[in-house]
Amino acid sequence: MSETGTTHPPTTPSSNHEPAASFESMGLSSAMLAALEAAGYTSPTPVQAGTIPLALKGVDVMAQARTGTGKTAAFVIPILERLTKRKKGEEPQALVLVPTRELAVQVRDEFTKLSQGRKVRTVALYGGKPLKGQIDKLKRGADCVVGTPGRVLDHISRGTLNLEHLRIAVLDEADRMLDIGFRPDIEKILRRCPKERQTLLLSATVPPPVARLAQRYMTNPETLNFSPAEITVDTIDQYYFTVEPNRKFELLLKLLEREQPQQAIIFCRTKRETDRVGRMLAKKVEGVDCIHGDLPQKARDRVMEAFRAGRVRFLVATDVVGRGIDVSGISHIINYNIPQFSDDYVHRVGRTGRMGRTGVAYTFVSPEEGNELTRIEMRINQLLKRDEIEGFHTTAAAVAESAVVEQAAPPPQQQQPAEPVTAGAVPLAPLLSSPPASPSAAPGKRKKKYRRAL
Repeated sequence: MSETGTTHPPTTPSSNHEPAASFESMGLSSAMLAALEAAGYTSPTPVQAGTIPLALKGVDVMAQARTGTGKTAAFVIPILERLTKRKKGEEPQALVLVPTRELAVQVRDEFTKLSQGRKVRTVALYGGKPLKGQIDKLKRGADCVVGTPGRVLDHISRGTLNLEHLRIAVLDEADRMLDIGFRPDIEKILRRCPKERQTLLLSATVPPPVARLAQRYMTNPETLNFSPAEITVDTIDQYYFTVEPNRKFELLLKLLEREQPQQAIIFCRTKRETDRVGRMLAKKVEGVDCIHGDLPQKARDRVMEAFRAGRVRFLVATDVVGRGIDVSGISHIINYNIPQFSDDYVHRVGRTGRMGRTGVAYTFVSPEEGNELTRIEMRINQLLKRDEIEGFHTTAAAVAESAVVEQAAPPPQQQQPAEPVTAGAVPLAPLLSSPPASPSAAPGKRKKKYRRAL
């Protein structure tokens, strides 16, 4: 393959080929089918049904799909099927680049789970762990390497990781890797890979920087789009509370008491806030822990292991776990702080409602954060429903008994003067920039939906 290639706009899977109806119809080996059965994978998800048959053919694939749809198995399965037997100690055949340490661990574990019954060595490379232990594992030989770009590049520069015999390169959560500044490292790594290789790119979104990366480093990729028209899944109920900032913790306690979550992630915007909320919550309820980027890697691994095992019921976190962490027991997401970016909301909420399960998400919004709420609603193309708990009525909430109003403009002769904005109310931008219907609008036109206040 050449280092450059052409790419095309993402298309629906059915426009390129017929997705596989079952794992058996993909022509997988008996060892793989046995491993899938042992793992409880009964039928492929859409991203697996579309991606695996193409990847097995050795072609480049760019697949767009949100988190929680089975993307990891979509590339792990064809990699394991395409590995060739090699002597112990030889260089890796597959490299998977991921944005976070937690995702590196998760992908490595998926390789381990699905390689049951065959001798496959997978090594995870990420920061926060001693280099010596990783170097020793690489010396013993690795068929597959999973790592964050910075640590992978570090091993390459030290001469402890050789990519000369690499056959498959994977960019997982490509948009997230570019968001946090890994593009230079990714390009340096891909330039070290053999030109005659297969490249798989998986991403929740395909913004122009991701498309340019694909165009430069992939060869005529098959492009698949598994993203639904509405970004968040139907199985997630989404609500918001209007609350004064100094009463958020009190509201959190009331909400947890009302909901009794099986497991919940409580997202905060900063590391300091995460620590503070975690300490306060641990004094009130059992099964609380927190995680953020300043924790040592050993502590982060311990927290995530306890959370997956169910020993931690309430995880207070920054966006370090906003993507790529697949814990099936999460029933509730609580945005203690509204996220700064709309895409972060999408990925936070995606931690629940995994693989078709139901889930619920609550967002705490202070009266002055109306614009942030509107941006999220524009991004997901739907309105969050307003929820209430007795005793938590802000001035803005009292002004608007309902967050969403349906209003048809009266004829010109009946037009009323504009309603004054009451002190404390927070007017929000119209949904999807749709202004209220003008007086001159033709009769019978569709009513416009917009927010009056929080």
